[in-house]
Amino acid sequence: MSRTKPLVRRREFVLIAVLVVVAVGLALYLVLRPGTPSGPAGADTVHPAAPSSAAPSQGPFAGLAHRTAGDPLAIGRPDAPVVLVEFSDYRCPFCAQFSRSTEPELVQRYVDKGKLRIEWRDFPIFGEQSERAAMAGRAAAAQGRFWQFNKAVFEAAPQQGHPDLPKEKLLAFARTAGVPDLAKFEKDMTSREHKDEVRFDATEGNELGIPSTPAFVINGKPLLGAQPLEEFTTMIDAAGGK
Repeated sequence: MSRTKPLVRRREFVLIAVLVVVAVGLALYLVLRPGTPSGPAGADTVHPAAPSSAAPSQGPFAGLAHRTAGDPLAIGRPDAPVVLVEFSDYRCPFCAQFSRSTEPELVQRYVDKGKLRIEWRDFPIFGEQSERAAMAGRAAAAQGRFWQFNKAVFEAAPQQGHPDLPKEKLLAFARTAGVPDLAKFEKDMTSREHKDEVRFDATEGNELGIPSTPAFVINGKPLLGAQPLEEFTTMIDAAGGK
């Protein structure tokens, strides 16, 4: 029984993610298909736009967002209409791709305008170094430098493959990120508290049935992989981020 349940949840998560992508593609097709009225000449056949005051759209995993004020592993207003929860691994090349290419665009378009909140979840799936890196991220967060550390690690990641992240490299990334007390950082990297926090996130991801990284939940609706920017913007807009 203990092996069957996670497998069922994983299939459920993947199925919902596929259905969301299909729904987004269908919506884009209906909007962009040839012959769709788009100007005054077709005004009498254009459906009226939904009112801007409509409640944000929520999916089956809507309760996942924390919305905790002052959370060092989150950026954006706690009351933003849309929350993107990101499950990620510092040794995942596709996570690095999202961090370098897509996330800055989302921050500029939505987070900075109060429309999106991004919440990080550790999901270390590539061995002991992944867990150690996740704990290092928590150690940086304890000194208010989580996102700077996060960016430093992903900026240095190779385009392909899983980078080696020994203790010495993590200390170097902390230095690059401007962590003020490196002795404290080194001690916190091995703390039981941070290990428990990382494993709590990992357990949550496993219970959701997340099959790989990166994985995202946007207002309760899953999206798998480092998808093109348009996939994210379409979902965020539909969820209430316009």
